[in-house]
Order: sequence, then C-alpha cells, then structure tokens
Amino acid sequence: MNPSLSSSTQTQNRKADHLRVCLEEDVQFRQIATGFERYRFEHCCLPELDFSEIDLKTSFLGKSTNAPLLISSMTGGTDFAKTINTRLAKVAQEYRIAMGVGSQRVAIEKPEVADTFAVRSHAPDILLFANLGAVQLNYAYGIDECRRAIDLLEADALILHLNPLQEAVQTHGDRNFKGLLDKINKLCYLLPVPIVAKEVGNGISAKMATQLLEAGVGAIDVAGAGGTSWAKVEGQRAKDPRQRRLGQTFADWGLPTAECLQQIRTRHREVPLIASGGLRNGLDVAKAIALGADLAGLAMPFLQAASESEAAVAEVVELLMAEVATVLFCTGNANLEALRRSRSLQRID
Repeated sequence: MNPSLSSSTQTQNRKADHLRVCLEEDVQFRQIATGFERYRFEHCCLPELDFSEIDLKTSFLGKSTNAPLLISSMTGGTDFAKTINTRLAKVAQEYRIAMGVGSQRVAIEKPEVADTFAVRSHAPDILLFANLGAVQLNYAYGIDECRRAIDLLEADALILHLNPLQEAVQTHGDRNFKGLLDKINKLCYLLPVPIVAKEVGNGISAKMATQLLEAGVGAIDVAGAGGTSWAKVEGQRAKDPRQRRLGQTFADWGLPTAECLQQIRTRHREVPLIASGGLRNGLDVAKAIALGADLAGLAMPFLQAASESEAAVAEVVELLMAEVATVLFCTGNANLEALRRSRSLQRID
C-alpha cells in the first residue's frame, strides 16, 4: 500500500478493489458449506391453502417488511458503488424489503463521498442499516462518528461489523480488537438506534452472541461461513506474499451459517436474529426462517444483479419471494410464523 496516499484514499481504493475481486474472481468458500444442505423440508401433498393468500410479511426491530429479505451490507465510497446502492435502494423500496450499506468509514473520513451511501431519498420507507467496523472504536472512532453514520442514512439501526480474520489477512489491517466489548456496551446506551452485531462471513457462535447481547446489542447477524470468503478477497488483493499465503490458508475458516443460527436461537429465544452468509436462493431463506431467523440476508446475488441493472435486482427479489412462497405452500404453511412452528424442516444427517 502506498504510504503517500491518505487514509481515506486508501480506504476508497480498497472499496473499489473489493467490488472488483468479488465480481471477477473466485472468492467463495470451497471446503465449508453453509450447513443448510443438511436440512430438507417435509413435503405436504395436500396443503389446504390458496397460493395467492401466502403471506411473507414480517417485522424486525419494530419495522414491518413485505418479505423476510435483507439486502446485506456491501459497498459505498466510489461512483460504481453509488450506482449499485441506488439500484438496490430503489428496488428495496418498491418491494418494501430491508437493506444495509457497506462500511461507512470512508464517508466519515472523506465526506465528499457520503452521497454514495445516502440512499434514504430513494427508499423512504424501508428498514435501513448503517454500518461501521467495530474495530474502529479502537482507532479514534466513538459516539460522534457512529451518530454521523446513522444520520447520513437516517438509519433505523447501526451494524457494527466484526471482522478479525479479514483484518488479520488485509495488508495493514486494523488488528487491535482489545477492549471492544466494553466500548460496544457504552455505545448501546448512548446511540438513538439499536446496534446490530454482524460478522462478515466467519460466523458468530452462541457463546459470543451471549456476550454481545449482555453488552446491550439489539440484534445479531450471524454472517456465517459458506459464501464469500473475505480471507480469500484480501488474499487476492495483497501484494505481500505473506498476506497472500494467509488468505489461502484461512480461505475456509469459520462457522457454518446454519450451525450459528440454530445454536444461537436455541440459547436465545427472543433475540432479533438475521441469517446471512452464503444464502443463494429462497430455499436457503426458508430454511433460515425455519431455523429461527427473523430476516435472511443475501449479498452476492444482489451485487451481481445490481452491477447489471435495477431490473435485474427486481428479478432477483421476485424470484426469492416466489421461492419462499413455494416452500410455504408445499409445507402447508400460510405464513412465516406457521413455518417456524411447523417443524417441517428436518435434519438429514
């Protein structure tokens, strides 16, 4: 990394690299799957339902959505990222589904790119998540920066993402995670919106979820292994051979998404819970809901579509909703709560 570049420019360049690598290179987990492949639904041959009456509506953190879908946090900070976020936000508004943006650190450090994140004008009614890296609380960030991130989006909640492996593999990553739990605890009682604790693709264990909830976070996004490997992404970006090797070694590190979800929900019956990490279709979404998730987040399918057009994003949303509705219909459940109660999801190993 060029030491003559400012921190904000380095961050902006990294954002552009992340988009390029994710769209152009193979950065998916290979040895670890999401865990959803270990489950199947019991088919109901006579559902006694009218398909047209299937209801996908739900709510999260007190805000209603038309489907249990979250466009997971991805990007911001560049012209291309602005195009992607705008397309995503317009479709999220059309279908009334939730959306998050990528880390807003670059917007805090370089206010002139704030508009690449500011999607509320395109999506006035949706559940919208601001986003910062929790580790930045050890690098001069505090209540003011968090409020700026929230205010920029007029967000309903703030995601604090937890990414120790990504930072360890990233060249010159921010690796001081000491004392963060106490700082998160203080923020939870100072911010005007709930905090969502989210991993970036390596999973949150039930043990760590308990500590985060005791610290005051309002929701958990498990963001487990099985989808995009950020160790791979950072390894692909690295010029340093050691960092490239680290990315290869830890390419399949993490806890499968379904495992995180099931274990957290077993221990914490009421916590608002998001399942993300490798979900690729509506069947994955339905399995996540049946295992106890309130929302299901997808990133790569939306990124690929948004890089093409707004219409492509809409097609993804419609397909996902049709797939979830088909699961409900073919398991004899009229809505998401009925699916959770039905115990129609069976483990097959």
